Order: sequence, then C-alpha cells, then structure tokens
Amino acid sequence: MADTISRRDILSGAAGLAAAALPAAAKAEWRPSEAVRVIIPAAPGGTTDLMGRLLAQHLQVAWGQSTVVENKSGGGGTIAMTDFVRQKPDGHTIMLGNPGPNAIAYSIFRNLAYKPEQLQPVSNLIRTTNIVSAHPSVPVKTIPELVDYLKKNPDSLSYATSGTGQSPHLTAAWFLQLTGLKMAHIPFRGAGPALTAALGGQVPILFDNLFPSLGQIHEGKLTGLATTMRERNALSPDIPTLRESAPELAKFDVSSWFGVFLPAGAPQGVLDALNGEVKSLLARDDMKARIAEIGAIPDYTTPAQYTAFVQAEIEKFGAIIAKEGLQMNPT
Repeated sequence: MADTISRRDILSGAAGLAAAALPAAAKAEWRPSEAVRVIIPAAPGGTTDLMGRLLAQHLQVAWGQSTVVENKSGGGGTIAMTDFVRQKPDGHTIMLGNPGPNAIAYSIFRNLAYKPEQLQPVSNLIRTTNIVSAHPSVPVKTIPELVDYLKKNPDSLSYATSGTGQSPHLTAAWFLQLTGLKMAHIPFRGAGPALTAALGGQVPILFDNLFPSLGQIHEGKLTGLATTMRERNALSPDIPTLRESAPELAKFDVSSWFGVFLPAGAPQGVLDALNGEVKSLLARDDMKARIAEIGAIPDYTTPAQYTAFVQAEIEKFGAIIAKEGLQMNPT
C-alpha cells in the first residue's frame, strides 16, 4: 500500500507537524533527484507506521520532493526487509526498522533471506518501554510479589503476548530466565487479542508494549507491575522498572525502538544528509511533544552509534532466543 503525501496533507492534522519551521542548522549537500519512498514493514496504524509517516512528512518539506509511504506487512517485517535490501542504495528508498525484522529475526527465523550487513543503520528515532501487568484477580501488586507467588505456586500462572518471537514475548522469556521461574506462554495474533484476554482474566499476566495497556492500568482494569527500560516512563512514574525490582534483574533493559535504515552501500553524502534530517526532526519542539504523547523518548544517534546499538540488540535477543530454543519459519 503506497500513499503520496500531498501539500494539503502536510498542512492539515498530524501532517502539519512537518510544516513547522525547520532548524537553521547547516544541511548536507545531497538532495534526492526523484520521489522518495519510505517503506514501513507493518500495516497502517501502530508506532512503526506513525514514525515512518512523520519522517516522510518532514523529508518532503526539507527536500522538496514527493514522498511516498509504502506499507509492506507480513512475516514480522521480514518480507519488506527482504525486498528492501535489493533496492539501490541511492537514498531514494528508506526503511523504518524495529526490533522484529532488524534484531530478533536473525536468530529466530530459519533461512532468513537477508543479513545485517545488507543494511546501513542511519539513526534511531525513538525508544519506548514494554510493560508487565496483571489482572486484578491475581494477588500481586509488584514484581517481588509476583516472583514470590510463582515460587510458592509453580506453574499456576500463564502470560499473554502479541505473538511468539515478538518483543513482549522475549521480554517475558528473559524475565523468566533471569529469575528461574516458569509461566506458560499464551501467544495471540496481535496485541489487541492479548489485551482482551488479560482484561477478561482468561490469561492473568500480560507482557505488552506500553500502549494500550497503560490506559487500562490507569482505569484500574489491570495492575501495572513494571516497565522494562532502564528508566521509569514519564507517563507512569509510579510504576517501577524491572531492573529496580529484584537483584537478578539488575541488567534488564528492553525497549521497542524505531529507526531509519538504508540499503548497504549508500554513499557518504546520502547517509549524512538523511542522518542530518533525522536530527533536525527530533530537535523540533512539536516532535518532542508528539513523541512524549505516546510515552516514548527521542533517540537520535550517529550511523556508527546506531550500528553498534543494533548489533548489541541482535546479540541480546539472540542469547535469549538460543536459551529458549526458539526457531520459526518466515511466513
């Protein structure tokens, strides 16, 4: 699915964010000579789609070229990524990546059709936390209480996630590995069904992205036990992190992140220009406010920093997956 962002779009609604005055920072000399495609490896809606569209809107204003947003879902993002690595690395095709196809996939999928070295990380955009919650019927309010309950009542609880091999599932797997505990995994086809099952009490524990769980926690329909990044989330400062909840979780740090990639081999001028525009986008006050609204934090990086970050994520998730013995076929 492809959408061309028109001038009318940019001047209305969320697209108006891109019409804000750009910082007067020096720009790299390279400019696209034709329409730019921003590939989103997910269906419309959701954080990957949102960030891809905000980037596209910004680039259209900054570069003065039409920007086409193209959603390619399927295979946990691997279908889009397999096609993307075959594109010319000339800056006219850009990918919005996330942990699924850009970190987890390399270890969990058999015979994956692309490799990390076929991608050039440009910069991250944002990071946001996952969250652990419980149905109110479960007699726990904190992670220490959950740990204690599971020790006294082994195999008594199960947990829901948006699917096997997704970031929330691997968050749960790492938590259980570090604590030496067991809970049965109940995977669902997406975050919505998993949340519905948790709200109904069919599955007592939920590992999820921050939204939409946080709204249910604020309404008292779920009990927030912990968030998963190093720092507490600004929208839920009363909910502790996993790392501060137990000594064995001291190194815990899992986030959902969303960043920009080019095919490998992009010229330095192209890389510098795109990285500079990401920096300009994230420096805008309107973007900072929009990012805060979704409970995320801006996370600009240089290409070298982002490359190192992605590699560390590949290794972290790879270790979790190996210990779990997870292997899947791309679909």
